[in-house]
Order: sequence, then structure tokens, then C-alpha cells
Amino acid sequence: MSHYIIKNTIIVNEGKQLQGDVLIQQGRIQKIAPQIDTPAGVKEIDGSGQYLIPGAIDDQVHFREPGLTHKANIYTEAKAAVAGGVTSFMEMPNTQPPVFTQALLEDKYAIAAQNALANYSFFMGTSQDNWEEVLKTNDKKKEVCGVKIFMGSSTGNLLVDNPIVLERIFSGSELLIATHCEEESIIKKNKAALELIKPILEPADHPVIRDEEACFESSFKAIQLAKKFDARLHILHISTAKELQLFSNLRPLVDKRITAEVCVHHLHFTSNDYASLGNLIKCNPAIKAPHHKDALWEGLLNDQLDVIATDHAPHTWAEKQEAYIHAHAGLPLIQYSVMLMLKYVQEGKLSIEKMVEKMSHAVAICFQIKDRGFIREGYWADLVLVKESPQILTKESILYKCGWSPLEGTSFPYQISSTFVNGVLVYHHGQFDESQKGHRLQFNRG
Repeated sequence: MSHYIIKNTIIVNEGKQLQGDVLIQQGRIQKIAPQIDTPAGVKEIDGSGQYLIPGAIDDQVHFREPGLTHKANIYTEAKAAVAGGVTSFMEMPNTQPPVFTQALLEDKYAIAAQNALANYSFFMGTSQDNWEEVLKTNDKKKEVCGVKIFMGSSTGNLLVDNPIVLERIFSGSELLIATHCEEESIIKKNKAALELIKPILEPADHPVIRDEEACFESSFKAIQLAKKFDARLHILHISTAKELQLFSNLRPLVDKRITAEVCVHHLHFTSNDYASLGNLIKCNPAIKAPHHKDALWEGLLNDQLDVIATDHAPHTWAEKQEAYIHAHAGLPLIQYSVMLMLKYVQEGKLSIEKMVEKMSHAVAICFQIKDRGFIREGYWADLVLVKESPQILTKESILYKCGWSPLEGTSFPYQISSTFVNGVLVYHHGQFDESQKGHRLQFNRG
């Protein structure tokens, strides 16, 4: 394994900036200091004028393998992730077949061990009748990120709305429970009402069908279950102003039992963008009116919302070109999430320290990830160098498999120049080192 020293960089970590050097040996951060003499045999990386940040940890991605690899696979999406400054990911169970057994869960880990350039973990999936299998994941709480429940969103055999099953999982799981919260009955009612007055539904109808009430009622239900059984609940992709009243910032993240995620697309797009982007921004939960975006930013900055993720959900261009009612829901974002948030840093919407907190530190704390998410001596060297250099997103720059982005044409003020994963320089000035793969994430859980 090569050893590196990053010289003269601006280290962004734990709310501070420090000009200095970082020594990487045996895959870990050995020393951080204002100046370090370069040991023999150690490669120097010049970080002058660049920020050094901990690699982003994305707690919600869909890499589509197995079964849906015409859209994406673990190799292509993890490669795009590291090029975008994401060094670890947690992937969802709605593949084909869905991850409803411990054997299928381990199959995905085996694929990642062979193919993922980033570090990885996978959620155990839930159905209406596999709760006993789900609770077997308790035996793996130090090596599995969590249990995923789709409490809505027309997810077929992944939809779990049976109150008995929900209570068994919330009462029995020793892992974090991550939920997709949209109330199915409200969605169906809204859609039926709209169809009575509109013969053909359009993308702009999406937030009318999947409205604020559908999100709030489902999130409220999940929180009531979590409080009843003192479960560790993490609600994914919050998209509405009303839901913010369900979350507190009165205690430190490490002490919270109920946490929330916001996704980059809900911080960036609004319902006004359906006119130009149509199905390209169709996703569940829906992108909603501008006042929701404003509220989400406020909730992020005041710590009601704990982490930023992507919900990277690739579909083929053809699947997005179908009529609205049939077009697949989801946006591919993993390669550009860090750069998009850095754009907001330049615009003064948030500080780079706050961005690092929400994309790295807080994710590690929320999931109790072992030795990652911070630039600390002894931690794994998952590090990203960022340089100020304008870049326009073009189709040619896209590395993930589906090959399109709703952000095409966006100008970013920063670029990812280098990404280290476990001390390996996997990405450097557009070139990849694929000789070593990422590690299975480990968790500090009793």
C-alpha cells in the first residue's frame, strides 16, 4: 500500500479550518499538523489552495444490482461516487429480487467486495411477511447499516402498512430503522380526485398527488411507533415544511433517537422546475412548491434536519421519456452532490464547515460508523481534495451508467481533484486507481 502526505492544504474538520499537512500510512491518518517533514518513501500530494474535507457518506442510494443492471450497477455507481467526493455509501433493498433474506443481503456485500471503489453498506429490506427474517439482522448490528421500511410510495411488495408487522419491527429491531414516509391512502385519494378533472396527468401534478399531508401523516405515524417502542428511527428525504415540526434540535445529534435526512434535489429544485424538466425531476417524495425548499434550508441550518444525502435513483433516459403516469420516479445525483452543495457554499447559503458536518460528520454519528467521517488521527483516510475551478456539467462528464442528469448545464465553482478511500488514491485529476476496493462499513453498536 502506498503512503501519502498531503501538504499545505486547508483542512476542514469539526467546524474549523486549519492550514497544514496530513500524513497517511497503512490506510489511516497517522498525523495532522501545521507542518510535517515528508518521511522516506512517502508520496507528496500538493494541496496548496485546496480544501481537504472528509469524504462524503451518502446514507441513501439505489445502485440497482442485482436485477436492474440496465439502469446501474455497484461498480459504475461507486466509481461515479468517488469521482464526486463520496467515499462511502449505504444502499437500499429495492433490487430484483428485493433483499428480504439474510442470504440475499450477504449476496450484495459479496458483489460490493469485488466491485465497489467506495466503502459500502446495505440495508435489510422489509415486506408484509418477513419480520422474523428482518430481526435476524440484530446479530449483524455492527456490520449492517440498518433496516429499511417503505411506509408508502407504491413500492409493490416492499410496501409495509400492516400495523402488526410495523409494531413487531419497531419493537424488535436493534438497528437503526430508516423509513420512506408517504401515506398511501392519501396518495391514492389525491390521484383519484385529480383524474376526475384531468384526463391526462402531467409532471406538475406530482406534488399535488404526493402532497404535504401524505408526507406528514406517514412521518407522524413512524415517529409515534418509534416513541412507543424507543426505536432508533431515521426518516429519509424530508420534503415538506410541515414535517419539520416533528423534529427537534434541542439535543446533540449523538443523543437523538429520531433523526431526519434531506436530499440535495429537495434543496435545489422546486415545483417551478417541472415546466422545463418534467419527468426528469419526478421522484418520491415529490419536489414541491418553493416555500417547502426555503423551509428545508432553514431546518438544515438550524439542525432539525441532520444529514444531507442524494437518494441517487438512476433510470434510463427511455424510462424517463414515458408519459408522466408511467415514467419512473428518481434522480441520478451521486456524482454531483458535493459539487452542488459547494456551489451553495460559494453563494453563501451555508458554510463549508456546515456542509462537511451534514455530509460527513453527522452521517457517521447518526449511524455510529466506526473510524470514518472525520479527519482525525487513527481514522481511515477517506479524504477529498477540492479545488476552486469552474466546471460545467455535460453529458460527457457523467460516469454513472444511465448517462443523464437533471443538472446538465449547471456551472459548479469547485471540482473534486483527488479522492482517497482507505488511504488509496482512487481518483486523481480524472484518473482512477482500481487496484483496491472499498471496505465494508463497521458500526460502533453494543
